[in-house]
Amino acid sequence: MSRLNKSEVKWVNNITTGILFTVMIAMILVVISAKASGGEPEVFGYQLNTVLSGSMEPGIQTGSLIVVETIEDKTNFKKGDTITFQKDENMLVTHRIIEVIKNKNGVSYRTKGDNNDAPDLNLVPSQNVVAEYTGFTLPYVGFFINFSQSKNGFLLFLIPGILFLCYSVITIKRALSELEAKESNKGEA
Repeated sequence: MSRLNKSEVKWVNNITTGILFTVMIAMILVVISAKASGGEPEVFGYQLNTVLSGSMEPGIQTGSLIVVETIEDKTNFKKGDTITFQKDENMLVTHRIIEVIKNKNGVSYRTKGDNNDAPDLNLVPSQNVVAEYTGFTLPYVGFFINFSQSKNGFLLFLIPGILFLCYSVITIKRALSELEAKESNKGEA
């Protein structure tokens, strides 16, 4: 097994830094565009939501990060589907549909958290449905995300983020200056 020489290590380092920098910029753009439009960050029709209560345990643990898919037709859900809906202006809830109610006013859903003893007090009008739960959950990751969105978390992650950004810029400048030096050396030879 051969070891990488110095130029190969630099090349791998530069490629890795470029990929990480591109991913970071893409994530920043997604979050900024979502916040500017007043919605949740969305990528290819999917959102990541943090679960802050135990109402859906044991299937969805408190502190989990779940993936939900935004849905255009919000009137075709059936009993047993798990939906994310707007409970009030600043609160999304993910619960299971236990009854579909169709009447002259449209479609509404009676929902219940799997771990709750009783159904939710209010019916969910179909226009309040935001997305459908895909079944993909990352346990405990939501705690980290929720903390990072707090003031203390923001400050804690801001400093390493700025340092990483500065490191990326320095590395890219260094790589460009090395390329320029190589080009000028070729021109002199």
